[in-house]
Amino acid sequence: MIEVLVRVLPFFAVIGVGYLAGRVAFISEAGTAAITKFVFYFALSAMLFRFASNLSLAEIWSTPFVLAYLTGCITVYALAMSVAFWRKLTLAEAAVEAQCAVCGNTGFLGVPMLIALLGAQAAGPELMVLAIDMIVFSSVITVLITAAREGRVSVGIIRVLGIGLLKNPMIVSMGLGLIWSATKVPVPGPINDFMSLLGGAATPGALFAIGASLASKSAERMEVAAWLSFCKLVLHPLAVGIAALVIFPVEAFSAHVMIAAASLPVAGNTYILAQHYGVAPQRVSASILISTAVSVLTVSAVIAWITLH
Repeated sequence: MIEVLVRVLPFFAVIGVGYLAGRVAFISEAGTAAITKFVFYFALSAMLFRFASNLSLAEIWSTPFVLAYLTGCITVYALAMSVAFWRKLTLAEAAVEAQCAVCGNTGFLGVPMLIALLGAQAAGPELMVLAIDMIVFSSVITVLITAAREGRVSVGIIRVLGIGLLKNPMIVSMGLGLIWSATKVPVPGPINDFMSLLGGAATPGALFAIGASLASKSAERMEVAAWLSFCKLVLHPLAVGIAALVIFPVEAFSAHVMIAAASLPVAGNTYILAQHYGVAPQRVSASILISTAVSVLTVSAVIAWITLH
């Protein structure tokens, strides 16, 4: 555990540096937004394209893997929604809380950190988790909030979801990478070197951006945030682990990567969605802050466990 914690700490230390820079206003909110945009549209997209273009679809897609991850996610999602309804929250609020419970910071934290810690072979499973989070659950929360507000789900929502996915650079970069991979044409050396150079900025840039963005977050509704953090950091990896290791025949290493990805803290884009729709943004903000701080220990514990099994 201590050895893994020592390996994980540098990643969270960069988050800490970003947090301090934002907290003392060395980096303004506008500066944080600019760094985030650079990572999102350029550095991380380059990293994802490079991984996807050097992998085959068979190395990424696995039906048991997808079923196991969805089973674990849906279990925790349903639990979080049930607790929200028990507290007499609206459908929109319940959807936002459930999103916190199952959607982790897979893109900005998971891809760079887990691939660095677990090796390049973790790229395929990690990209699959990222794709499911972005395609399935980003769509689900949009549909549920729209249904809560309009009382129905119109055909037009499908168009909105489709356009949203096509505008997401992470989805586009992975898709283009897989298309290139399908041609069986090796990525030319200069292009691969360019993607490696640009993608190399993704890890420190993403971690710094996470920390700087946390500096503007507030820790209100602590009881709810603690519950959602518990769902994300403990119940989510536990449910995914049971589904992957007991219910479905997922290959051991891929199952371990999936469990590690499920152990990540609440995703930052959940706050963006909550703020966009005006549904419980402070609650999400507190959940991101608490889960990220506690995940230094919980993610280390999960990685320590999977490296021993």
